[in-house]
Amino acid sequence: MFDTLDRRLFLSGAAASAAAVALPRFVAARDVEAAKKELRYHQRSPDNAEPALPDLVQSWITPREHFYVRSHAPNPEIDEKTFAVSVEGMVRKPRKFSLGELREGLPQATATATMTCAGNRRSEHSETKPVSGVPWGPGAIGNAVWGGVPLAEILKRVELQDGAKHVWFESVDHVEGHGPFGGSIPLEKAMAVHSKTPGCLVAWRMNEAPLSPDHGFPVRTVVPGYIGARSVKWLGKIVVSDRPSPNHYVADAYKIVTEATPEQFAAAQPIYQYPINGALCIPPADAKVEPGRLTVRGYALPSGNPGCTIERVEISTDGGRTWRDANLGDKSSPFCWRLWSAEATLKPGETTLVVRATDTRGRTQPQQTPWNAKGYLYNAWHKRQVQVGNG
Repeated sequence: MFDTLDRRLFLSGAAASAAAVALPRFVAARDVEAAKKELRYHQRSPDNAEPALPDLVQSWITPREHFYVRSHAPNPEIDEKTFAVSVEGMVRKPRKFSLGELREGLPQATATATMTCAGNRRSEHSETKPVSGVPWGPGAIGNAVWGGVPLAEILKRVELQDGAKHVWFESVDHVEGHGPFGGSIPLEKAMAVHSKTPGCLVAWRMNEAPLSPDHGFPVRTVVPGYIGARSVKWLGKIVVSDRPSPNHYVADAYKIVTEATPEQFAAAQPIYQYPINGALCIPPADAKVEPGRLTVRGYALPSGNPGCTIERVEISTDGGRTWRDANLGDKSSPFCWRLWSAEATLKPGETTLVVRATDTRGRTQPQQTPWNAKGYLYNAWHKRQVQVGNG
């Protein structure tokens, strides 16, 4: 199921590299345009797009042309010669790190990690009751090998003050009505480095190439196990604080509420970890197939806890009345999805295929996900209607 590049990227992501890899300074425009043609756009400027589901599960490492794009503002224009990331707030040695320093002057590491939008599968929330936001299907997710500087290394160099508890990230973009996009994570997450699981990165590489503009060129944060909104693209500023960021996308968005009122947003906590999830990707939606044996494929994502992986995936061909185990892909790693496949025998008529996943912490996809006003974290059993012909 997995090609040679996929295996090489997995091996490169298993351990930190000793030095930055020499890479071209920018991604060729033709490569960017080729990637755009492979995606289905929900919105342009800002760009929001996801791949066709059969494309998504062709390999464990998601190539750029099949990696979803989530933006809250148009891609900013950045001069890499003058670009720098400032680090300030509750630090004893505030300073700026140039792109050259981030690429060559600091320790480098790689992290293989799945990134997923908090709104992945939002369109299924809308089947219960309309929700606002990009109407994502199950394709706002991808697994990549990220490369850059461990965030912990940067924070050590600026010397944290006593009482620091949170790390803010601020983009150089400009969201109309809200200023720059921002994220925030607890300090313990920012400093976490485990022998078997990747820590947070200030990343400038994706799958052995520089970041593209759509994916955050020149640098972004990568926070394994957390929703994609905490992995801020076009990173321009890091602030250390004793509290979460007041940025709109921390204080007033990416929270679970039943009514989108200031009172509910103020009372709710920011979303950090993503929950267990999984989806059917092959056959595609509304597929018409012949009776007999059909290969079914998809992905399963464990909850974003350190050390947690997918333990089991089950499929049903009768709407969830009976279940049997799917075959799991051989690549299993914390903070990463696991691909799976199964053989289903189908009879003529309409069939409801269903999938659910279980991780090593014992969490299983629920039959239903409670509705929320922003359509976040939909992770119920994934269902697919398939029309089986008469042969």
